[in-house]
Amino acid sequence: MDYNEIIKSIKTFEGVTRKSSIADVREKLKDVYNISGAVHLAFGDDAASIDIGNNQVMLLATDGIWGQLMDIDPYWAGYCSVLVNVNDIAAMGGIPMGMTNVLSSSDPDIVDQIMDGIKDGIKKFGVPMVGGHTHPDTPYNALDVAIGGIVDKDAIIPSCGAKLNDNVLVAIDLDGNIYPNTEINWDSTSDKSPQYVQDQIKVMNTLGSKQLVTAGKDISNPGVVGTLGMLLESSNMGAQIQMDIIPKVEDIEWAHWFKMYFGSAFVLTSPDESTDEAIKLLEKANLTTVSVGKITDDHKLSMSYEGVNKTVFDFSNEIIMGFSEDKS
Repeated sequence: MDYNEIIKSIKTFEGVTRKSSIADVREKLKDVYNISGAVHLAFGDDAASIDIGNNQVMLLATDGIWGQLMDIDPYWAGYCSVLVNVNDIAAMGGIPMGMTNVLSSSDPDIVDQIMDGIKDGIKKFGVPMVGGHTHPDTPYNALDVAIGGIVDKDAIIPSCGAKLNDNVLVAIDLDGNIYPNTEINWDSTSDKSPQYVQDQIKVMNTLGSKQLVTAGKDISNPGVVGTLGMLLESSNMGAQIQMDIIPKVEDIEWAHWFKMYFGSAFVLTSPDESTDEAIKLLEKANLTTVSVGKITDDHKLSMSYEGVNKTVFDFSNEIIMGFSEDKS
């Protein structure tokens, strides 16, 4: 696949295009989301944060599992419902505290498989599922999970904090495989110890506590480049990155890699004086980390490959989610 086709595949990837619907929901709620006056960060981040005093914020996030994954492997859907929510709290520098779920299925066998996956995810990540709601009479199978966490207010890692000339860091656990019967699910956790995966969560809290990074997101449905694009929209900034130094396993093509949903991966921004320490800590947690470029103020995500520079997203006339982050 040539470079133009790689760019096209990023822009047209469903994991990217489906994010535009966020703007419509936000538009309905933007004048009431902070009705309590306690909301610190809201739409545009991996988790909302609510000021609870004593220099602490409560983090809240929710994820629904793609129906395609539920059809392929209900057990893995249950496991991933834990993984994705824990990663949303970790991306904010937070400590995940507990989860609830909404489980919809009239098939006892499907429910059993989903709950086995959730249980194994709880054991792996060390975060309890403390309640929820069941729909035992639906004609479909669906799973949605919500999570709560906590972090010191001055240790939070927002999506909206990228600054001009910050380094763009991509951190990925490359020690994994594509999960069976999926094409874009990179499993780097199921065969690892709980300590291994929990250290990858804790390192994000360390980065936030040490204030080594200015912004961050976990690399989720939109893939590496799409997730960076969302961070840039949140921060109202741009970036220039180099494609061929992004961490990648050798036997997967770039276009495929850029669609991957990773078990543990983050895109972060860090000033020059903090970058080396941030990379050292991430690498110690088995996250291969490379500084792949710089934050710019031109509101474009540009990427170079083999000496050719291309604009992937021009946020003056294109959107992924379509707005900068709501911050109070």
